[in-house]
Amino acid sequence: MNSGHQDRRVIPRDKDGFYRFIVTVNFISWLVLIGALIVFHFARPEMVTGLQTYWGIEGRTTWSDEHVDMLVVLLQICLGMALVTMLLRSRRNRREADNYGVNLFILAGISMVSLVTLNVTVA
Repeated sequence: MNSGHQDRRVIPRDKDGFYRFIVTVNFISWLVLIGALIVFHFARPEMVTGLQTYWGIEGRTTWSDEHVDMLVVLLQICLGMALVTMLLRSRRNRREADNYGVNLFILAGISMVSLVTLNVTVA
């Protein structure tokens, strides 16, 4: 029955191309979340201190629409990538040493909570 292919359950995970792909997508989705955090910094209202008010320096007290739109897109991409990766891992885990990847649940949770909070706060 063996047609020259090695059983993928005995191949080490770091040699499996599909596993490498999943790890790469997972890494990229975490980078997208870091990018979303950077965009969040520029999207939120600025804190206007008493000294700024005294000297007449104006600060933005509302959310930046352009940055909020970009933030929503980045969070949606992050959530989508996390969910797809979770689905792929659930279909592929067959080795005894395979774990499900708690970081994906954390990533999806952070993305969902951020989207809901952003929707409630900005809208």
